[in-house]
Amino acid sequence: METNNMAGRHVVITGGTSGIGRVTAERLADMGASVTIIGRNPEKLSATTQEIRTATGNNDVRGLQADLSSIRDVKQIAQEIHHYARLDVLINNAGAFFTRRLVSVDGLEMTFALNHLAYFLLTRELLDLLTVSGSARIINVSSGAHVGARLDFSDLQNERAYFGWKVYAQSKLANLLFTYELARRLDGGVTVNALHPGFVRTNFGRSNGGLMGRFVAWSQRGAISPEAGAQTSIFLASSPEVAGITGGYFHRCMQVRSSAASYDAEAARRLWDVSEKLVDGRGH
Repeated sequence: METNNMAGRHVVITGGTSGIGRVTAERLADMGASVTIIGRNPEKLSATTQEIRTATGNNDVRGLQADLSSIRDVKQIAQEIHHYARLDVLINNAGAFFTRRLVSVDGLEMTFALNHLAYFLLTRELLDLLTVSGSARIINVSSGAHVGARLDFSDLQNERAYFGWKVYAQSKLANLLFTYELARRLDGGVTVNALHPGFVRTNFGRSNGGLMGRFVAWSQRGAISPEAGAQTSIFLASSPEVAGITGGYFHRCMQVRSSAASYDAEAARRLWDVSEKLVDGRGH
């Protein structure tokens, strides 16, 4: 790819202070993009943006602080992004895995709030800016973990029983249902695609500590590097090959099929309606 093929384009990426998000942000900045990173930790955010500026020679790299599990924070950060003239690429990348059930400031199960509702709400709040920018792209980082998952609409918050990996897999299925439903609702101009980055060697899941943290560290011995894992995100954000392609699921920079459950249009519409009620009814 040319190093300047993103010149003049504005990219917003969530979870861009570490892992594949960090690599994606740096690579797109190196291509000449204006990059805004959304992160939770203000010190880490400041350090990351400065490091990327230094590494790329691109001073148009900014950080915005927000807790993306908070509906109020997501709405506020969307308002801040509206101060910019345009938005060409939105990469919903932030996510987490929790071994025990936690709730957000809005009283929602944390995995659902952070891994799905943040994608849904931030995208919805920025759609007008994406639309006026012309030929904008939305990229949702999902996972192959979605295979085999099913959503239980009678217990989306997993209050009856909680198993961390199952809940994580459900959130990654929700990413795909959201991607495909949004693609159906958008009428040209803006594209939306999802991806599986591969099994990536990052700090993901290690913050749980204990046995699970050690297991994640052990299992990642055979994982790919964050640099390799970021390639599909970078491809979808920058490549002319995918201009106009929407409603797709990509792995290793190629379009592939996701699980049968992810193409359930009725479940996607139902999840959209439930998500809309949740984000509009809380976080004020």
